[in-house]
Amino acid sequence: MAVVKTEQLGTALIKHGFLTQIKLNDALAEQKRSGRMLGRVLIENNYVSEEQMARVIAEQQDLPFVDLRRFDVVPDIVKVLTEIQARRFKALILEDRGDSYLVGLADPSNLRAQDELSALVGRPLYVAVITNDQFSKTADRVYRKTEQLDEYANEARQELERDSGVVDLNQLKFSIDDVDAPVVKLLQTIFDEAVQMRASDIHIEPEEKRLTVRFRIDGQLHEQVQTDLRIASALMVRLKLMAGLDIAEKRLPQDGGISIRTSAKRVDVRLSTIPTLFGESAVMRLLIQSQGLRELEASGMPPDMLIKFKKLIQSPHGIVLVTGPTGCGKTTTLYGALEILNQRSVKIVTVEDPVEYRIGGINQVQVNEKIDLTFARMLRSFLRQDPDILLVGEIRDQETAQIAARAAMTGHMVLSTLHTNDAASTPGRLLDMGIPGFLIASTLLGVVSQRLLRVICKDCAEPYTPSIDEMAWATHHLGADLSKTNFRKGAGCSRCNSTGFSGRVGVFELLEMTNALSTIIHKGDPVVFESAARKSLGTNSLERNALSLVAHGETTITEAMSVVAMADF
Repeated sequence: MAVVKTEQLGTALIKHGFLTQIKLNDALAEQKRSGRMLGRVLIENNYVSEEQMARVIAEQQDLPFVDLRRFDVVPDIVKVLTEIQARRFKALILEDRGDSYLVGLADPSNLRAQDELSALVGRPLYVAVITNDQFSKTADRVYRKTEQLDEYANEARQELERDSGVVDLNQLKFSIDDVDAPVVKLLQTIFDEAVQMRASDIHIEPEEKRLTVRFRIDGQLHEQVQTDLRIASALMVRLKLMAGLDIAEKRLPQDGGISIRTSAKRVDVRLSTIPTLFGESAVMRLLIQSQGLRELEASGMPPDMLIKFKKLIQSPHGIVLVTGPTGCGKTTTLYGALEILNQRSVKIVTVEDPVEYRIGGINQVQVNEKIDLTFARMLRSFLRQDPDILLVGEIRDQETAQIAARAAMTGHMVLSTLHTNDAASTPGRLLDMGIPGFLIASTLLGVVSQRLLRVICKDCAEPYTPSIDEMAWATHHLGADLSKTNFRKGAGCSRCNSTGFSGRVGVFELLEMTNALSTIIHKGDPVVFESAARKSLGTNSLERNALSLVAHGETTITEAMSVVAMADF
């Protein structure tokens, strides 16, 4: 934080409308007590934003302010400074002006740092002011380890060439802690890059002539590196050793888990391997434990629906189901429900496959098919554990569904997931699984169906005019005049990897089992029930809630169309 006279800083902030005199007086009093700099006190108390502070400091020192969110950062120019040098001085080289550089500094008052930087790059510097937050995000992006992925993959290939392509499994086993081994460095770099890019999954895929590594980011796969197929075997052996799997078994699928630490974050990795035509393929799901559980309020569930959902899960007994395709956030929603229900006066037990996050105060069990530790077997045992609430990771078969329903009948609250397309068709799916209509009617309280929609990148969002097909679809589902709606899309920028999207948000529908709906399902007619259920949902359908996000400028019509089923259109 730049050192500026407190009277000048406070006056300038007030003059620009960023600060009130009352808040300035409070900050001055706190500064006097704590001895901290005034700028830090103002920011930490949320009296002003970091950007507002930086703009005023730039004006005070007659320097330009650079908003890195809208500045075309050239990685090759930034990398005139090494990552260590950039982070030490909180500096980014922004422009090469031939005989000088434009450098962005988070602390432009540090003249000694400017002198050292000038000596490092061998040219005079012109200074611009940037914010700490934007510096960190830009440095994380620019100093990614993409080049290292190629470098370490090449090292691993060269090592195998020196050994005539022979992988010594015994040597690999003994060198599991050898951090200098090329394969180890390659894996570590893959994990570092994946966490930094917010990837949810890592795919390692052998093809006919190459090995490909891809990351799934915001639901989309992005290729990161292609390398020699010959290193696939060594890479897979290393992963299996880390996960405690059988390195000799290459003909059958295997599942395991790894706990790693990268960038000061603990990451639990779920490893799944399958044999393919050209070798074993691996998919790793990344679960960052330090991020904790996501609260339901942050899931994107509409406030009125959230109130109804909380009421359902706090019922003394019954079943609440969360449905949708794989990877739509069902487990995250159930964990959010457990966070609300988790109290010392309540016993909660879960059976999951696998346990994704560890929650204090809850008894969590992981399914293990190898020893016949199945959902159904654990559910039968759970009922002898005197629980109040049961969470079943997934209802996969008739036996599990029947035990869950009978548990709800005997005074337990049961939460679970089911793979169905929407809420209205879920009770019909239970009928197909052999659950009697009377049992569904007397136990099922409600069904949540959800999807995940990509969110427009805030740094490159801009207005746009939808196509005729997009407008027709939106008008059909909203049933209103959309001519005055301010549609937006992401133009694509360096922050969102030119996709126009950054992050995802949930879109939901909630079907409450009313007396009328319970009567229909009791008769066992899924077709009649589904028709009545859709009428009951009304404007709270997935389609309408997805279009609501479009109307509020959070996502695009194309994204809503691609994720939400176009019912009866």
